[in-house]
Amino acid sequence: MEDLVLNWELGTAGLLILAVSSVAVLLILIMALKLHAFLALMITSIGTALAAGIAPSSIMDALAFGFHPTLGDVMLLVALGAMLGRMVEASGGARALADRMIAVVGEKRAGLGLSLASLLMGFPIFFDAGLVVMMPIIYAVARRVGSSFLAIALPTAVAFSAMHIFAPPHPGPVAATAIVGADIGVVLLVGIVFAVIIWFLAGVLLAPRLGMRFDLPVPTILDSEQSETDFASAPRVPTIIGLLLLPLVLILLNTGLDAVGAARPDTDAFLADGWVAALRMLGETPIALLITVVVSMFVLGWGAGKKGSLIEKVTDSAIGPIASVVLITGAGGMFGGVLRVTGIGDAVADSLNDIGLPLIVAAYLIAQIVRLAQGSATVALTTAASLMAGVIAAGDLTQLQIVAIVMAMSAGSVGFSHVNDSGFWLVSRFFGMDMKQTLATWTVIQGVMAIIGFILSVALFALASVIA
Repeated sequence: MEDLVLNWELGTAGLLILAVSSVAVLLILIMALKLHAFLALMITSIGTALAAGIAPSSIMDALAFGFHPTLGDVMLLVALGAMLGRMVEASGGARALADRMIAVVGEKRAGLGLSLASLLMGFPIFFDAGLVVMMPIIYAVARRVGSSFLAIALPTAVAFSAMHIFAPPHPGPVAATAIVGADIGVVLLVGIVFAVIIWFLAGVLLAPRLGMRFDLPVPTILDSEQSETDFASAPRVPTIIGLLLLPLVLILLNTGLDAVGAARPDTDAFLADGWVAALRMLGETPIALLITVVVSMFVLGWGAGKKGSLIEKVTDSAIGPIASVVLITGAGGMFGGVLRVTGIGDAVADSLNDIGLPLIVAAYLIAQIVRLAQGSATVALTTAASLMAGVIAAGDLTQLQIVAIVMAMSAGSVGFSHVNDSGFWLVSRFFGMDMKQTLATWTVIQGVMAIIGFILSVALFALASVIA
């Protein structure tokens, strides 16, 4: 942020020491002193900003840089998703869908079936939105099966994360593709293949084993209250599936129109056309979820003979329990934002870029270390792509080699999610884990996803070099 007032500037070494120290202080505040995560994140963010030389007059601007956009995005998605989830749960739809899924795939494969469904949903829908929409189904399946909750829930989160990181139309791979000049069609095909492989290895094989280490109860954050039992209506399973697919279809509409527009010579004119713009608007994730919530009110509420006052009570009751999730997630974005405005990520990236590592190794490491330093996967990926763009353009690389580099940067951007990542806190709160448990499960899984992605990227780069 150019308008921040600085009292002093730290060099690269100082910024690295500050990043490590701030994370250590945060861990001590939460794990040793048992301070609430929101307060700990805010205190650490202020201290980090001051230590980096940001003047007291600019502190609020530095805090707002990460907090406001994260809170705005998360609030809309989590609030609308929670309303939808509460209606699906209170109506009995989540239990009905869980029973049907278990009847089809069996109790032993219920987690796998849920994770596979999430992988398909994760293609067009963002990680946080998809996870929130699926939460009532995850809770219902876990209660029905009666086994480890995390063994059911973690593979589902991995499915959404794998698609979000590696496959367009998600923002990270799309931005990196555009910056380095890769072929979006090839990135899409390779990204889906990578996502499926990584989902299977990290989500199907590893995640349940890590989840079994912790015996956690199914969270009650989306459970209906006793006074809301009159909302139950025993909806049909196809009705619930239709409601869950509605935002998916709307978002796919947006994605499809964007793809058509990108393939036309008059891209801007096509996308600005009245009907096209209106249809694309319906596919924006918050609007798609809003439409789904309203449709659910008609289908599960008024259409089932429920009074408006009861519908209002059910939707309103969904907001209170998720307030902590939203605030902590926003504070995680605040901490990551403060680390970004101090220049920690840029300093690390520039230093690595000057070392002279092999191209694909440098691309991966820049994205990985920037991710570790400031938290945002999208920022890590776009930073690495921006730094590598000139080197890639100057090199005699085939399209498949460039795509392999994009995949390597994507892999680096997912690795080792920790306390400066808003997604870390979203998973922690919705899965009912404390910080230590989240580090021992989600952080490890994300690290494994990064390593597998890098190995696949190197293999693809080597294959592309052979056939070039």
